Amino acid sequence: MTGWREPVRSPEEPALHEPGLALHVEDLTVSYGGAPVLWDIDLDIPKGVMAAIVGPNGAGKSTLIKSVLGLVRPVAGHVRIFGLRYREARRRVGYVPQRSSVDWDFPVTALDVVMMGLYGRLGWFRRPGRRARAEAMAALAQVGMEDYASRQISQLSGGQQQRVFIARALVQQADIYFLDEPMAGVDATTERAIVAILHRLRDAGKTVVVVHHDLQTVRSYFDWLVLLNVRIIAQGAVPETYTAENLRRAYGGQIALLDQQEAPLVEPVPEPEPKPTDPHHLEAGQS
Repeated sequence: MTGWREPVRSPEEPALHEPGLALHVEDLTVSYGGAPVLWDIDLDIPKGVMAAIVGPNGAGKSTLIKSVLGLVRPVAGHVRIFGLRYREARRRVGYVPQRSSVDWDFPVTALDVVMMGLYGRLGWFRRPGRRARAEAMAALAQVGMEDYASRQISQLSGGQQQRVFIARALVQQADIYFLDEPMAGVDATTERAIVAILHRLRDAGKTVVVVHHDLQTVRSYFDWLVLLNVRIIAQGAVPETYTAENLRRAYGGQIALLDQQEAPLVEPVPEPEPKPTDPHHLEAGQS
């Protein structure tokens, strides 16, 4: 696995592969310690949808996002974002990692964190100017955190920290956003605020891909669903994909249904965070 490299494209090979899709994953396999975490994943997410990646603990949901972003190296397969490799499309990508993967004791303010989202355009060695600061403040205002711009991130509540990281993704002005458990551990008010922000992005034509754990809210929050349990169980528009049969195939005995028209009785907890090959810190996934 350590020697794996995606084949280099020949000059005759087309530059784009599945350009009509926001995300295309083909034959993707990832293993940790020889055990497969994702197996032969084929995934297509169209442009302009709000998609949920849902599955039981250990299903590989977070690993799938990290593989797409190049944070975890696959054994096989390839990923295309708007028809391009990640390194070619990275400025069109925004990422919000799991809150548990961030060192919240790092001595930066909320405004500092958001301005990190601009480094892809500014470069790491160019000092952010007045315009960059105004963009960062506008992003904080979108998530209701402008009054906390000078607050150390360690002094913020979990929900406030999550909003700051969403603001960091917003300031990148991306075309596709990946969020890993953004609603985990936040209060109901913050969850509604996060969902409203994500719906506005989708309504503006952006693609939003969310690792999600609450089956009871899938149908009200999302319009596209990916059911994952090491393999892809089902994918597609929520009305066709969110079915009793598909949920049982994904969750097995862990799930109990009222009936096909009602929400599940059991809410799975978020899967444990696997240890990737690259360390995660404030700059992880930075475009």
